[in-house]
Amino acid sequence: MRILQLIKKEAVLFLSLLLALVSMAFVPPDAAYIGYIDFHTLSILLGLMIIMAGLRSLGIFAMIGRWMLGKTRNLQSLTVVLVMLCFGFSMLITNDVALITFVPFTIEVLAMAGLEKYLIRVIVLQTVASNLGSMLTPIGNPQNLYLFSLSDMGLGSFVSLMLPYTLASLVGLLAACMVMTGRTAVEVKVQSDHVLTAPEQRKTAGYLLLFLFAMTSVAHIVPDYVVCGVIIAAVLLMDGRILRKPDYALLLTFVFLFVFIGNMKRIPEISLWLHGVIRGREILTSILASQVISNVPAAILLSGFTDRIPALIVGTNLGGLGTIIASMASLISFKYYGMTEGKRNGAYLGVFTLLNLIFLAALVALHALIT
Repeated sequence: MRILQLIKKEAVLFLSLLLALVSMAFVPPDAAYIGYIDFHTLSILLGLMIIMAGLRSLGIFAMIGRWMLGKTRNLQSLTVVLVMLCFGFSMLITNDVALITFVPFTIEVLAMAGLEKYLIRVIVLQTVASNLGSMLTPIGNPQNLYLFSLSDMGLGSFVSLMLPYTLASLVGLLAACMVMTGRTAVEVKVQSDHVLTAPEQRKTAGYLLLFLFAMTSVAHIVPDYVVCGVIIAAVLLMDGRILRKPDYALLLTFVFLFVFIGNMKRIPEISLWLHGVIRGREILTSILASQVISNVPAAILLSGFTDRIPALIVGTNLGGLGTIIASMASLISFKYYGMTEGKRNGAYLGVFTLLNLIFLAALVALHALIT
């Protein structure tokens, strides 16, 4: 029973493991396997996950959110703040961390204001906002970090590529907030956070410095293994318990998918067929693949069979919209909503799917206009 629960919880991890094992039947393990693994991406991803876990443990993001909420006067402004927190923070702390931080916070705030009937609308908007805001930067989500490491793009080129979609998403989200909520007056008395103690202030400063140091690896200035090693050593000194927090299942998922793709490339018939299917159709293929296997595995899978990485960046980011599994971060919000009293999971999925499809159609249309 515990194994079944674990498989259900980490479905993508076990699917990637199964794919890797099947591929190993056709290409037995050898010395070439080590070359499959993108250690650069894994090192940066691990370092960033550790830093974000540390900052989240100190309540920094929730403190900022509470400060912003103090300036709201009606339901629309409250919704805009809650949604924009996810949109903005997802660019720096990743879409899943933004949702883990702010969705429970939203449930608490709306309950205090007696606005539980708006939970579905606001949480769905936050989820869409996190997946859209994370498009803009290489560190916004795991597939961006991976694809950025494969490309020869600089940070400015990456941001320029995704900026039109992000700006259009911002306008669309603000309009959606206006349409989906009213101007009901609300008064939310958010409890103030405790003042950071001197040790907590030092830890916060330490994590922020480590974040800036991690950016040197993203920009290819300092070697990734040096950055990752320094981060681990520093966090061990500050608070070793934080090293238990990162999503190590995600790192293993990457490893298993690297093995699967590496083996597929060594089977001539499959490699040739996949090259033919994907080449020239990167955006459409990545959007469709994301709907079924989510955008992180789709990015890793398709990158093995095309060198048009910018197209994959656009496609897998847009592909995060759509089904509930198109972006695994979306399941985080659904899980939190499912734990609320009076939950209506069917209604949630209906609103979620409709809003996602509207944004997906709009951004695909925008892509057609600008290319």
